[in-house]
Amino acid sequence: MSEETNELNALIDQFAQLPGLGPRSSRRLVLHLVRRKTQKLLPIVETLRRVADSVRECSECGNLCTSEKCKICLSSNRSTGVICVVQDVADLWAMERSGVHKGRYHVLGGLLSVLDNVGPEDLRIPHLVERAKTCGTDEVILALSTTVDGQTTAHYIAEQLEELGLKISSLRRGVPTGGELDYLDEGTITAAFDGRSRF
Repeated sequence: MSEETNELNALIDQFAQLPGLGPRSSRRLVLHLVRRKTQKLLPIVETLRRVADSVRECSECGNLCTSEKCKICLSSNRSTGVICVVQDVADLWAMERSGVHKGRYHVLGGLLSVLDNVGPEDLRIPHLVERAKTCGTDEVILALSTTVDGQTTAHYIAEQLEELGLKISSLRRGVPTGGELDYLDEGTITAAFDGRSRF
């Protein structure tokens, strides 16, 4: 097997580890990029390099940005009294596409999971509690999936915030059991957000 084939196989294997891509689709993708090296592959390589050098987590909410704080956290048009808690950045982007939330966000970076050995200290839950205490927060919206891990995480967060006397709400109507925000359309998210109830 030639060195070139080994390199291509290594690239195929790396793409195959990405969400939504298996070995066959990764193979097709790599062949497409290599055949169009100048038009496709090299610009992607350069973009990946720029992203790797400049993109980081917002120090406040955990969104992805190119500065210490993201545009949402820096915006004077957003309500500082309402924090919408989401599992990951994809969920934050889904909420933003719906245009329904005008406050701030908090990205947990995952969900509590006994099976995956993910505890509260592995997520951004302590930072959320600190933000809720010190940032004039009135309401925390738990926009987490309706999976077992999502609801376990929501209950844990509600317990941690209980003594602060905040309004704690969660998305309800429109979100199917087991549903994840990133896969829902904007109308469903809007209905779930508008129909939120006390947690």
